[in-house]
This record gives sequence, C-alpha cells and structure tokens, in this order.
Amino acid sequence: MIPVTYNVRSLFVRKTTTIAAAFGVALVVFVLAAAMMLAAGIKKTMSVAGRSDNAIVLRKGSDAELASNLENRLVNLVLAAPGVKTDESGKPLGAGEVVTVIALDKLGLADGQVSNVLVRGVTDNVFKVRPQARLVAGRPAQPGTDEVIAGKGVVGRFKGVELNSRFDLKKNRPVTVVGVFEAEGSSLESEIWGDLDTVRNAFGRDGLVSSVLVRLDSPAKFDAFKATMESDKQLGLEALRETAYYEKQSEGTSIFINAMGGLIAFFCSFGAMIGATITMHAAVAQRGREIGTLRALGFSKLSILLSFVLESCILALIGGVVGLLCALLMSTQKLSMMNFATWQEVNFSFIATPGVLFTALVAGTVMGLIGGFFPALRAARISPIDAMRA
Repeated sequence: MIPVTYNVRSLFVRKTTTIAAAFGVALVVFVLAAAMMLAAGIKKTMSVAGRSDNAIVLRKGSDAELASNLENRLVNLVLAAPGVKTDESGKPLGAGEVVTVIALDKLGLADGQVSNVLVRGVTDNVFKVRPQARLVAGRPAQPGTDEVIAGKGVVGRFKGVELNSRFDLKKNRPVTVVGVFEAEGSSLESEIWGDLDTVRNAFGRDGLVSSVLVRLDSPAKFDAFKATMESDKQLGLEALRETAYYEKQSEGTSIFINAMGGLIAFFCSFGAMIGATITMHAAVAQRGREIGTLRALGFSKLSILLSFVLESCILALIGGVVGLLCALLMSTQKLSMMNFATWQEVNFSFIATPGVLFTALVAGTVMGLIGGFFPALRAARISPIDAMRA
C-alpha cells in the first residue's frame, strides 16, 4: 500500500488547486451544517416551550391555538378533570388563554419593516402554570389593566416593546410594558403576555378562549386526562401533551429549512465535486512519471486507485473541517424568522449536535470520494512503460 504521507505531500505541492477544491467542499459543508443546525435550533426552541407534565386542550380538529376557539364555560370543565394539579390553596393549576397575532414596526437594521408578534392573554397564575418562565425585569402585569409583559426575545426589536414603553395592541388601544420575562430560551420569549380579559376585549373575543393549559399531578396522568377530555364527543375537545404540541408547531419550519439548505447544498455539491475532479485529473496529468515509477516498483493498479481516491478524500476532509469550523461560529448567533404554524416571528439559535456535525462531515468526504474516483481510475490504468517514456 502506498504511504498516506505521499498523498498529503502531493496536496501541499499543488497549493492553488488544493485550496480551490477544498474551498468548494467547505462551502457545501458550511451550508449543509448551518441548515441542519438551524433546524435543530428550531426544534429545541419550540420543544422547550412545553413541559411533559402540562397538557393543552384545543377544539378538536385545530392544529394550533390560533385556529382554536373554546367557549368560556368549558374552562371550568377542563380544570375539574381528574389528574389536574392544585396549588397550595386548592385551586386547579390551569387557565384558559387567548392567542392572537399583531403587526408591529421593527427596529434596528430592519427599521421601518413590519413583522408579526404573538400576543397571549393569560391569567394571574401564568407563572405557576408555566414555571419555566420568570420575570427578569420590572413587575407582573396587573389583572384587568392595560399592562403587558414582554418576552426578552422581542424587547428592543419592535417599536414600543421596551420596559416602561407603550405600543398599540390594537388601533387606539395602547398598552404599557411593565415587565420582561425569559423562558429558558424557548419560543415563549418571542411572545407578549397581557391580561386575558384585556386581550379578549381588544379583539372582540369575549366569552372565548383559544386553549386551556393545565398542569398535571405527573406526566403519567396524561392518558387518563386525555380520555376524560375526549370522552364526550359533543364537546369536541382534544388534549395534547404540551411538549408534543410545540414539537408539532416546529415541524413545518424545520422541514422548510432542511429542504432549502439541502437543495442549496445539493447544487453546490456539483461544483465541489467538479473542483475535486479537476484537481485530481491535473494531479494525474502532472504525475505520470511518478505513477509509472510506482507501478515499476511493484505497486498494483488497486494500490494506485486507492491511493488517489484517498488523496481526494483527504482533500475533501480538509475542506469539510474548515466548513464545520465556520458553521460552528454560527452557534453564537440568533436568527429571527417566521414560524409557519403561528405566523409569528420567533428567535432561533443554531444548535450544533453531534449528529449534525457527523452528517455534514460525511457528506463532504463523500463528495471527495465521488469527485476523485474517475481520476483515480484513470491513474490506475496508466501503463508503466508509457508513463516512464512521457
């Protein structure tokens, strides 16, 4: 077998072509890894918004809170179901909530643009029902007032959405931001929470809620709770684990990101493979005498073939590592984009998982394998006598 050091040394001799081919592979690996990291970030941001011991009740057939409407009388029925946890005073830990989307002016680089923000009408026990959320500035909104609290993901990004600032919840219906909350980096941080009745009155949804959220005694109680909710077909209710609900909300956006990133990487990969092929063909043309010498020394056609394929894979691996390092830099960045399920703008992070990194690196190596195979086959077929005469 031809020593690997021979292939490495050959790559460094042809610096210009090696760098060009490695750059092409690095670009493909970067795009592919960044897309998969963003998709992983979307799933994580949405999934951590829910808890395994929380259940959400929607109108049957609704795929999201925005499409669901429940009569207010059903809230007490849901809260009285077996398995619902109670607080220290014996009150059920749950509440009906109303969800809507409003358009606000963006600030910063996007100054002058308009984007959607999700507004959630909540009750005064919201932090008990969602213990993953906590105030980090200001104070809670007072029930029955035109006060709201904003997730830290929207604070400073939209006009008027800052502590002690005002914005219009609806035309001629200003509200004041009195607090800022965080929720473990989840999509809840991209929401604005106001008093349930205030939000309902502003949008003409008196007597209605979008969903009912409850805390259960334990995750194991969900099946019994679900059976109770869905036993009366006339009520038309559907119960979901909160974690499952938010994971479902992320599917459309993550599929879109993966598809777009994969499509771009697919077309870019052709350029990368062509670059690797040209580089290896040039290497074969320039090293005819070397190949002849190797054959004369007793190295078989298979050894020559494997040596040049290995050289192409090393080239792709170098480019892949560079692309991954560039993609890892994206993990420090946040990207705001539309969630197709809720039509709200949500802040997402790039999450680098071992699976993402491994898949992107393997994809880069495969490009080198494919791009280098035919030049390697050509090198293996060279006659040692003709090569020595060249």
